[in-house]
Amino acid sequence: MEMSRAFKIAVLPGDGIGPEVTEAALIVLDALQDSMKGLELRLEKAEAGYDCIRKYGTNLPPETLDVIKGSDACLKGPMTTPEEPGSPISVAVTLRKYFDLYANIRPCKSLPRVPCLKPNIDLIIVRENTEGLYSGKEFEVSPGVGVALRIITKRASERIARVAFELAMKRKRKVSFVHKANILKLTDGIFKEGVLKVAKEYPGVELEELHVDAMAMQLIKRPESFDVIVTTNMFGDILSDEAAQTVGGLGLTAGANIGDRFGMFEPVHGSAPKYAGQNKVNPMAMIFAAKMMLEYLGLKEAAERVEKAVLGVLEEGKYLTYDLGGSSKTMEVARAIAEKIKAQGERMKMESNLRNRFFA
Repeated sequence: MEMSRAFKIAVLPGDGIGPEVTEAALIVLDALQDSMKGLELRLEKAEAGYDCIRKYGTNLPPETLDVIKGSDACLKGPMTTPEEPGSPISVAVTLRKYFDLYANIRPCKSLPRVPCLKPNIDLIIVRENTEGLYSGKEFEVSPGVGVALRIITKRASERIARVAFELAMKRKRKVSFVHKANILKLTDGIFKEGVLKVAKEYPGVELEELHVDAMAMQLIKRPESFDVIVTTNMFGDILSDEAAQTVGGLGLTAGANIGDRFGMFEPVHGSAPKYAGQNKVNPMAMIFAAKMMLEYLGLKEAAERVEKAVLGVLEEGKYLTYDLGGSSKTMEVARAIAEKIKAQGERMKMESNLRNRFFA
């Protein structure tokens, strides 16, 4: 497969287990480049996260932001976010706001040999990524009394709804929208109106409406019935973690943060500092994040090879980390996936040679 140009990728290893799972993903991407003619990913690492606060006074140094701005996409590892009042907001939230990455997209799909709630789950949660309670606007009105602003706008509601409907058009043509407008009548009322307005542009898509508490239950009761789920920021954050657990947990789930001009990709799990340096955590979520990045860049065949290699390792069951009932190390899993990719490349090269010889 010929590529038209090289792609610049900003790589943020992060902290905690971040550097380990990021290195695992880079092993896979290196194998992919070795096995695909013309594929060129120019990977540039940059510092960000908790450890940067002590060194630079910020978790996102200006130099790192410059690297990201000069790239085609960002592959971000897990990072610890301090919880103390007045501490920096998370790097992910900062980047979402800076690049207006308004769509958070989290696929959840049943995987081979992975304990799942149902064997046929295949859904995507589309979460509004820039406002809601995660806008971070809060203040203390008097000692011991705090107020947080839940900001919902017509513009953001309509554009996230459009992302969901466009995805549904490529899948099973069903959108479930989730809110709590019976209680949050104004803010979720705006979100609901935005979804219903956009829905009129897609008459061929089935529309389902659920309150968030009912949705939390239905994700357990009938996860296989959902296709694309769209909701507001905090509801989406909570529901996407719940959905991830139905298909094996956070160690297998990745997310995309996409705007009109840029994309950032990350595993949805945290930095798990207690496991840092132990080479034992599951790298598949980070590798799936890299796969989503390749899709975003238009490298469909490359993304398919990564997914096929991960599924091959899961089906084989020889290299599994502790969360999947195995005892393999992080890098052993990464190398096993990389070997699958190399084997795919060799097989396709052999098939191409045979075709050329036969039709010569």
